[in-house]
Amino acid sequence: MDASLEKIADPTLAEMGKNLKEAMRMLENSPRTEEENGKKPVSEDIPGPLQGSGQDMVSILQLVQNLMHGDEDEEPQSTRIQNIGEQGHMALLGHSLGAYISTLDKEKLRKLTTRILSDTTLWLRRIFRYENGCAYFHEEEREGLPKICRLAIHSRYEDFVVDGFNVLYNKKPVIYLSAAARPGLGQYLCNQLGLPFPCLCRVPCNTMFGSQHQMDVAFLEKLIKDDIENGRLPLLLVANAGTAAVGHTDKIGRLKELCEQYGIWLHVEGVNLATLALGYVSSSVLAATKCDSMTLTPGLWLGLPAVPAVTLYKHDDPALTLVAGLTSNKPADKLRALPLWLSLQYLGLDGIVDRIKHACQLSQRLQESLKKVDHIKILVEDELSSPVVVFRFSQELPASNPVSKGVPVSNMAPVAVGRERHSCDALNRWLGEQLKQLMPQCGLTVIDLEVDGTCVRFSPLMTAEVLGTRGEDVDQLITCIQSKLPVLTCTLQLREEFKQEVEGTAGLLYVDDPNWPGIGVVRYEHANDDDTSLKSDPEGEKIHTGLLKKLNELESDLTFKMGPEYKSMKSCIYIGMASDDVDVSELVETIAVTAREIEENSRLLENMTEVVRKGIQEAQVQLQKANEERLLEEGVLRQIPVVGSMLNWFSPVQASQKGRSFNLTAGCLESTEYTYVHKVQGTGVTPPPTPLGTRSKQRLPGQKPFKRSLRGSDAVSETSSVSHVEDLEKVDQLSSGLEHDSLEAHGPEQSPRAADLTPGQTEALHQEDDHSQAEELDRLR
Repeated sequence: MDASLEKIADPTLAEMGKNLKEAMRMLENSPRTEEENGKKPVSEDIPGPLQGSGQDMVSILQLVQNLMHGDEDEEPQSTRIQNIGEQGHMALLGHSLGAYISTLDKEKLRKLTTRILSDTTLWLRRIFRYENGCAYFHEEEREGLPKICRLAIHSRYEDFVVDGFNVLYNKKPVIYLSAAARPGLGQYLCNQLGLPFPCLCRVPCNTMFGSQHQMDVAFLEKLIKDDIENGRLPLLLVANAGTAAVGHTDKIGRLKELCEQYGIWLHVEGVNLATLALGYVSSSVLAATKCDSMTLTPGLWLGLPAVPAVTLYKHDDPALTLVAGLTSNKPADKLRALPLWLSLQYLGLDGIVDRIKHACQLSQRLQESLKKVDHIKILVEDELSSPVVVFRFSQELPASNPVSKGVPVSNMAPVAVGRERHSCDALNRWLGEQLKQLMPQCGLTVIDLEVDGTCVRFSPLMTAEVLGTRGEDVDQLITCIQSKLPVLTCTLQLREEFKQEVEGTAGLLYVDDPNWPGIGVVRYEHANDDDTSLKSDPEGEKIHTGLLKKLNELESDLTFKMGPEYKSMKSCIYIGMASDDVDVSELVETIAVTAREIEENSRLLENMTEVVRKGIQEAQVQLQKANEERLLEEGVLRQIPVVGSMLNWFSPVQASQKGRSFNLTAGCLESTEYTYVHKVQGTGVTPPPTPLGTRSKQRLPGQKPFKRSLRGSDAVSETSSVSHVEDLEKVDQLSSGLEHDSLEAHGPEQSPRAADLTPGQTEALHQEDDHSQAEELDRLR
């Protein structure tokens, strides 16, 4: 590129190209640099960056780079903002070149801007098959539609320029929008035009026949007739060639006939308009070339940054287009087309067509592959020409489910249908987020549809050029979807079983959270839990915090998290997705037993605190009583400082050591006489062992918790495992017997058998018993 820049005669253009290349290289590839520590003294009135004689370009670009990438403490959102290639550099150069061109004299500027505007308009008309039209270039995608509405108002209301809104008051205009239009489009139009919201008419989509995302033409005609009868004027209809959500195309040919019949302006927008540049175009999209106006977004389709959107329209009166704001005599307005003018020349027709064709091939490749994947429903299966693919995970309820067994969906209760819909939506939301993290180069988005619920959308025409999506990425996406399906199906099947187990377990409450994608949500009801209250429960939160810690320490394949309940502020335990066959009964029982133990330990600690407090008070009373007894025993004279010392010297008092120790297990005070006599602290009472669950089972080596046992094992393995458990029990019994005999042999009293023997015979006898029991122990092991 440097050699080509040297051929440019204008040194300013050559320098501009070099500066742009150097700036892009610094912003994209150079590492982040910190600001210099040494700073000149600053004034209180002048901001720091404006101090002194100014900064060089490198310092300013470094500042811009730091602002783009954020602070070091923030987590990076992405490695790069956008994949900007050479064609992107041409678009960015157009903005710099526009500022330079604006410095030309008026005559040269007028000729140059007219040439740029006419060339770009002609190229777009030829590429997208829109003959005999004009172009309006605008920065925001929606900005062209209000201008078209003003043009339609001026065309239908001849006295609008003179009488203004008085004409509209006598005969109110009506703008028709599809129910599948972009969210907020109607409100944006009313705000820009100054029209009240009753001027908008929302046309529903098909409910019986055809796509549920296409405009109902018969119902639209009925609405138009009703408006005419009520003295209103049907003004404009906005149709979709690829809806914003799922990429469906309205029946534009039928809508055009209806608009010509009633004199309505037809405006078309949508992502499917990009396919007009291809050799083969579906008839529904091709009918858009006969509409009155259309909005194109070539910057998004071709991956060009900072390129304006274009609204093509057909109108013969230049005065009305000037009043509507579609044309302008200002050179700066005409220079908006300069970045697109440069980019289209750089790409050429083949480059433009190849990029659009590549995006359509990616969508068709994904759609054909998804048809072979079980439990995946495609929403745009009939739209073969649409570059948008929308899919979702869908699975019928298990046949063993008593809720749905033998009951059609239409006959099921609305509550059951709604619960299943929310459950599938949560699973699809989880699937979409997982795929977005695993395959960021595919540009997937999670959308919520009114009829179909939560879905995942793949629109390569809007993201492929920016993210560099390839066919191999689509194949890898299919592999990721297939790897997530077992988790989704297993989780969906275990939900009802988990609910039944929780409802059948005392102390646990099943929480129906429609937004949680895991197995389920459970809450432990402690003794002081108030079911009627929706406020936070500190005691319950403490129990659930300990329960979460215990569950995570088990190192199972399940994920656990704690959070507030769906409809209240009480803490709950959320169980995540199940990747394998989970023993739900063991899981629920472990949760119940662990939570009960935590609650009992907490209460034991509280009771122990009370016992310790009472013990301290009792110890103080006994110490005071012991002091009074010592005073009576020693006499009053021994308490006098000087006399007591002399008396103790002549006649010492043999006082016995008396102390008290507090036994936490027994909860009472004990004498320390045994400790002082035997020089050993008493062991006290051994606390009873913590009871375990009744369903606790033996796990095989390496087996993680909450896994079902292998049902396909033969009887020999089952017999061997049972015998192995019995041998372990015998080992424990023999070990305890050895310890018991050893204690008896070395205790202060001998057994009756050893009472009549000499010490040497007794020792030999015990050695013989120990040797025989050790051999039995080794044999069992």
